[in-house]
Amino acid sequence: METIARYLMLGGIVLFLIGGGVYLAVKFGIPLGRLPGDIRIEGENGSFYFPVTSSILVSVVLTIVVNVISRLLKK
Repeated sequence: METIARYLMLGGIVLFLIGGGVYLAVKFGIPLGRLPGDIRIEGENGSFYFPVTSSILVSVVLTIVVNVISRLLKK
């Protein structure tokens, strides 16, 4: 049970950090989800939205952050 509790707390911390990042992105006017290259198709009966460019940008930023943290922890 102790292991499950640790994973749940870690998941909560990760979700909190993601929420804080999204909040700060909105506060600073970073248009995540509305960048050029994000696909949006709207029709009469529904809409389709796929944030290609936003996903790539978030992936690059997270890769850099994880690499910096891992290098700092190895020393």
